[in-house]
Amino acid sequence: MSDDRDLDVLVAGGGYVGLSLALALKQADPAIRVAVVDLRPRAAIEGDLRCSAIAAAAERMLSTLGVWPNLEPHAQPINEMIITDSRVRDVARPVFLTFSGQVDDGKPFAYMVPNAKMVGALHDRADAAGVELIAPDTVSDFEVRDSGVSITLDAGGTRDASLLVAADGVRSRLRDLAGIRTVSWSYDQAGIVCTVEHERPHEGRAEEHFLPSGPFAILPLMGNRSSLVWTEKRAIADNLVKGDDFTFEMELERRFGHHLGALKLAGPRHAYPLGLTLARGFVNPRFALAGDAAHGIHPISGQGLNLGFRDAAALAEVIVTARRLGQDIGALDVLERYERWRRFDTFQVGVVTDVLNRLFSNDNDALRAARDFGLGLVDRLPGLKKIFIREAAGLSGEIPKLLAGDPL
Repeated sequence: MSDDRDLDVLVAGGGYVGLSLALALKQADPAIRVAVVDLRPRAAIEGDLRCSAIAAAAERMLSTLGVWPNLEPHAQPINEMIITDSRVRDVARPVFLTFSGQVDDGKPFAYMVPNAKMVGALHDRADAAGVELIAPDTVSDFEVRDSGVSITLDAGGTRDASLLVAADGVRSRLRDLAGIRTVSWSYDQAGIVCTVEHERPHEGRAEEHFLPSGPFAILPLMGNRSSLVWTEKRAIADNLVKGDDFTFEMELERRFGHHLGALKLAGPRHAYPLGLTLARGFVNPRFALAGDAAHGIHPISGQGLNLGFRDAAALAEVIVTARRLGQDIGALDVLERYERWRRFDTFQVGVVTDVLNRLFSNDNDALRAARDFGLGLVDRLPGLKKIFIREAAGLSGEIPKLLAGDPL
């Protein structure tokens, strides 16, 4: 490989995927030249009030990267999860399925972590490791050549690299510029995201209530607080978010229930359109997709963020291995190893979330009876439940080294 370019890898997108990829590369090979370009200034990252579910495998990766010690004080373990299936007007909501217990190392199968703390900790660690951080800026264009890729930045100037990684979100502009097509559709649903305070402690229990309009997830946070992911028809969700606090809190209480006492909205509420987007390919010569740029899925399984961590871990492992073998990290045959590793898993999770959403987001009595029978059957089979817990923890299948807690 020639040394006439100033970077080995440029990552477009400074979220959890882009930063964890850059940090993993720099930690495994301090000589690698990595830059991350992000449109958001640091203040915008710190202003993100949302929270995300981190699977046990992602916690192992963040621990290996040296990030978890700064996150652990803010992380709420999920010790138990219950699943119900009912209508909003139902007086009682029978529990059809429960998950509890720990994974092999005695840790919870998931945690809830504030997005701002997570991305901020990754940002600080990447900066300390020597990753070049360029913000606010964005990649406006790029040109692939035999020996590298010439990248034009919106603020002016160009950078030359062996590989450009697009981790710029589900509406990835770079994916379009690369000519990579997608399979996508809208669910005519929106996910309302907000945080609530409640009178009684949640004891680390997460709840997923399947309602006719879609899943209503209650996810525990530190203290007597919970993060909500509330699925509604888009028109209804828009009206609820734009409406007055009294109406919103009244509708919230109808779905949340009274088991945790009095409720109080703690912070702003937002609605995000929901759909499925799967890239038809993950790589081109000197170009790779990662995270939401490669796949945007329904939040029904809480796996979107964890799929992104799997992408970052797998791509980092492929790049580091290729460099140690003296191979060109931007060559198509190298990048296709990453695509083969991640494409089937992504497609599988996308199909599962799509089927689950269609199966549970309705008020059909026949379907309700069938799905409730299935949930109850799973609840009575400990071996099958253990498989589901390992899947939720991100520990099933051929996982990258970082997700197993092993350094590259």
